[in-house]
Amino acid sequence: MSAGSYRYFDAETLAKLSGLRLRVQEVVDGAFSGIHRAVHRGSTVEFAEHKEYTPGDDLRRLDWKAYAKFDRFYVREFEAETELRAFLLLDRSASMGYGAPLTKLEYGSVLVGSLASILARQGDRPALMAYAKGVDRYLPPRARSQHLGALLGALEVMSPAGETCLERALTQLSELVGRRSLVVVVSDLFGVEEGALAILRELRARQHRVVVVHLLHRDEIEFPFERLTVFKAMESQRELLVDPPGVRRRYLKELESFCHRVREACQRGRVEYLRVSTSEAVDGVLRHLMDPQHRPSAALEEA
Repeated sequence: MSAGSYRYFDAETLAKLSGLRLRVQEVVDGAFSGIHRAVHRGSTVEFAEHKEYTPGDDLRRLDWKAYAKFDRFYVREFEAETELRAFLLLDRSASMGYGAPLTKLEYGSVLVGSLASILARQGDRPALMAYAKGVDRYLPPRARSQHLGALLGALEVMSPAGETCLERALTQLSELVGRRSLVVVVSDLFGVEEGALAILRELRARQHRVVVVHLLHRDEIEFPFERLTVFKAMESQRELLVDPPGVRRRYLKELESFCHRVREACQRGRVEYLRVSTSEAVDGVLRHLMDPQHRPSAALEEA
């Protein structure tokens, strides 16, 4: 598929489509599907190389032609298509309920659902872990045909509520993840703890590919408010009367400082960091997640 044939789905376009499944289908059809291969010890279709026999190797893979030629035992190794396990963590805390025409949670659900759909098409195993103060919905990685439908169904009925604790969700993930996997966290990261960032770096050190999608609404990035406004915290009872023009410069400075701190913490552990606005097209985020060599648009910030 050529670059010119992609369709681009920003929040406004997505909001015109009714239902998560339709949104996901449209995004996936307009994006791409990739393929990945890796060499590992297996017994699949493509021969890769020989290695000299050592006790304990599978005798069924002995190459008798090589023995006849070299008078030594060699074992055949193969190239296999990998079956990737992908753990998709979606923040569903109350602050993710902000935004129009799509909330951050709705945008994040489209992103997670689209990524899961592409992975499932490739024969991979997507898993969903939705969390707020703790993990409240977990669908383990599976490749069954009904699994994607269950995952999209879980996203479709999800609503924002409660405080958030990413560290608790990552602690649970760390116990489940097992062999090398893709880990994607989609969150506004409000209230993110240093402990959570440390677990992300630890997961990367264990050879998982770890991506943090820092999802913010345009209002949070640009702070466009002009009139005297009462701001209400979405995860507590706090309220604050604010003159926006008087605090805009300080707010934007604090936001950039916060994003820089998170980006630096990720960078130290080779964790990929993307800052994404819900006003941007989801296609570019998807292409980066499926192809780490893809350079995201200027709207995305990469570690």
